[in-house]
Amino acid sequence: MSDEPGPSGQSQSQSQSQSQSQTQSQPGSSSSSGPTSSSQGSSSGSGTLSSVDTLPVQELQSIPEDQEEPQPLVWGRIIPLVHGFNVLNCTENQYSFGRDRACDYTFVNSILKKSAHFTTYSKNHFRIFKDENLVYLEDLSGNGTWVDDEKIGQGKQRILINNSVIALAEQKHQVFMFIDKMGDDQPNLPLEFSRKYHIARKIGTGVCGEVKLAIEKETCKKVALKTINKNDFPSIGTATRNAEREIEILKKIDHPCLIKTEDFYQTEDSYYIVLEYIEGGELFGRIKAKKQLEEDIAKLYFYQMLRAVEYLHNNGIIHRDLKPENVLLASHDDICLIKITDFNQSKILEESSLMKTLCGTPTYLAPEVFTHAATVGYTKAVDYWSLGVLLFICLGGYPPFNTECSIMSVREQIINGLYRFIPSQWKNVSNEAKDLIKKLLVVDPQKRLSVEDALEHPWLNDDEMRNTANQLMNPENQPMNPENQPMNPENQPMNPENQPMNPVNRPMNPENQPMNPENQPMNPENQPMNPENQPMNPENQPMNPENQPMNPENQPMNPENQPMNPENQPMNPENRPRRRETSKKRKAKEGEGEPSSKRKPGP
Repeated sequence: MSDEPGPSGQSQSQSQSQSQSQTQSQPGSSSSSGPTSSSQGSSSGSGTLSSVDTLPVQELQSIPEDQEEPQPLVWGRIIPLVHGFNVLNCTENQYSFGRDRACDYTFVNSILKKSAHFTTYSKNHFRIFKDENLVYLEDLSGNGTWVDDEKIGQGKQRILINNSVIALAEQKHQVFMFIDKMGDDQPNLPLEFSRKYHIARKIGTGVCGEVKLAIEKETCKKVALKTINKNDFPSIGTATRNAEREIEILKKIDHPCLIKTEDFYQTEDSYYIVLEYIEGGELFGRIKAKKQLEEDIAKLYFYQMLRAVEYLHNNGIIHRDLKPENVLLASHDDICLIKITDFNQSKILEESSLMKTLCGTPTYLAPEVFTHAATVGYTKAVDYWSLGVLLFICLGGYPPFNTECSIMSVREQIINGLYRFIPSQWKNVSNEAKDLIKKLLVVDPQKRLSVEDALEHPWLNDDEMRNTANQLMNPENQPMNPENQPMNPENQPMNPENQPMNPVNRPMNPENQPMNPENQPMNPENQPMNPENQPMNPENQPMNPENQPMNPENQPMNPENQPMNPENQPMNPENRPRRRETSKKRKAKEGEGEPSSKRKPGP
């Protein structure tokens, strides 16, 4: 049995049907040659072959066997969201999922077994089944099954709808997505795209087209597919747009605050742009939920926007459609990376056609788009204006040019540069932030603050904010060891004084020798050395090469720290060799009695 996770019997049944068809076709071919030879010997009286001889009965029987059997109807598809699982095309009425090899879809391959989640999957975790035109999921697990963030409960069922997400063992561990194939959700897609991606669900709509979530089949990676209908942007000029060339330029755009363009397809009717997918949602939704952003958070986001637009301008791209809906957040945390999207359409679509469409929602457009675009055109200063509107909305929670003004239309407000800081909304916002907005929302593009100048504005002269932004944009810029200490270019950890440290975290001198706290160099055995590079014992006494301690006169000493003469005999303080003790004296010291100084009397 295969170790691949997926339908355990499907591949076998397919291979068996293939072998059966091959086996059945072989007799048909051999029998067709047999009647031919026999028919040659059979003829009518006129010498011609009869109609019966030309079409033998055996060939009539083999015709239905050569026809292809109808393929089973796929009513649903299970798409993996985690690496290690396989796609399942649902043709049977029900399927069971789990670690047990008896399940229809087994979790048994080597990749899954190494996963930290593997042991949390039940032997029979859940099953899906079809009843009429409805699809149900039944939870059989001990650790739980979630459908669209809702826990089912053991023994309970839940109807699956198109794009339902299934999580196993914990709510955040999303493993599968169910695609309802009883309806057609992927019409008219390029064949190359369909071979590489699954379409999941619609996640957004803009003035230039709709956006859908797609999943790369090979890697289970989520991407965003933007579809632009060519009929919505008819060619006004005589030149034909070379969209492929522009896409190749966009693929080379690489900045942490810009959505990456990963792929591109087109048909006669539409462009299909495959983009990096971001989980945190739009800035517009964040502002709407919080009413208005705290100034420190708005500053962090705006600094990243400026860096991204600066990069685009340096690469010859004007965004033209900067707004909160086109700023995405990398996470749901307040302190997070931002990503600007939709800058690609400004390269793919004709400028005049694009701006005609954008003028339908003019809130973020610069005055010159309405007044001079048809005659003298406009420059990257249109993005400076849009950035000013973006910052205004982040801090104030409402657009500076809006329909609530009863005197002027939105277009007239923009052309005249009329907006208002409502005191109740701006009472907690600094004057420096307001000053930056005022210098960006200048009607004359020649006098409008540029991105480069905005980056130098006092409001953004905030070292702490810039350090945070740089860490978000370049998380791998400073290598750190496991103890989270920065390392020098030689990949050695450094102490606060920026001195390299050895593995035991002691600083080293310029000769790369480790040093003790008194800044004395140490030998490889981590023993301190005196200035003459002689190793020293813990009492800071120098030692000879045999690692014996030496007195100040450089004479070796015995373990009792007594100096020894060259014959290695211990010496008394007068530097005279000591006499050997007699055995009687040694015994006397050991308590065996005193030696007698008198001779025994004679007889």
